[in-house]
Amino acid sequence: MLTAVFLGLYWLAARRAFSEVGGFARQALDEGVETATLAGATLLGLSMFATLFLGTILVVFLTLGAVRGDAERGLLQPLVARPLGRTALLVARLVGAGACGGLYVAVVYAACVVITRQAGGWTPDRLVLPALELVGAVVLVAAISILGSVFLSGTANGIAVFMVFGAGLTAGLLGQVGEAIGSETLIDVARITSWVLPFEALYQDGLGNLTADTRGLTRLAVDLGPFGGAQSVGPGFAPYVLAYLAGLVGLSAWAFARRDL
Repeated sequence: MLTAVFLGLYWLAARRAFSEVGGFARQALDEGVETATLAGATLLGLSMFATLFLGTILVVFLTLGAVRGDAERGLLQPLVARPLGRTALLVARLVGAGACGGLYVAVVYAACVVITRQAGGWTPDRLVLPALELVGAVVLVAAISILGSVFLSGTANGIAVFMVFGAGLTAGLLGQVGEAIGSETLIDVARITSWVLPFEALYQDGLGNLTADTRGLTRLAVDLGPFGGAQSVGPGFAPYVLAYLAGLVGLSAWAFARRDL
C-alpha cells in the first residue's frame, strides 16, 4: 500500500514536471539543453534513490534478527542442529531476503520508468543495467545486515545497518561537493567509501547509466542537479562486488560457526 502511494505521488510529480518544463522547451533547446531529458533523468534519479531506500528497509527488516535475534527467541537452535546447519541457514536467509528485495526494487524501478515514459515520453539510455545495479545494492545491504545479526541484537543491528547505509549516501554527497569545490580530500573520501561500501557505487553508476549516451549541456545540467551523484565505476567493479559479497558471506559463516547459541 505504501509503495502504491509512492508511485501515485511519483506519477503526479512526473506529470507536473514535464508540463512545467514544456513551457520553456524551445528556449532551452536553443541553449543546448533538452528539457525532457533533464526532467526525466532528474525524476527517475530521484525515484532510484527512493526505490533503493525502500528496498533497503525491506531487506533490513527481513534480516536484522537472522542470527542473534532468532537465537534469543529460541527459534534458531532446532534449525541449525538438523537438518540445515549454520552455513546453509545463513545462505538461505540471504537468498530469500535478496530475492525478495531484488524483485521489489526491480518492479518499482520498472513502474517508475513506465510512469516517466507516459508522462513525458522519455526513457533512460540504459534501461536494464540501472535495475540490476539496484538489485545488487540491496543484496549487499542484506549481506551486511546478516553479518551484523551474528553479533548484535535485532534492534541494535537494524540501527547499525541504517547508519552504515546513511554513511554510504553521505560519502557520495561529499564526493559531489568535493568535485564542485575542487577538494581532492572529499573526492578521495568518497572514492574510498565507494569501495568499502560498494552499494553506494552501484547506485551512483546506475544514475550515470540513465544518461550514458547524453552529451553536451544537457549531460552537464543533469550531473549538476540537486540530486546528482552519477559516477562510473568501470568494468572491473562487478567482479569486486561479487568478491565483496562472497567475503561477507564467508565472514558471517565463520563468525556464526564460533558463536555459542
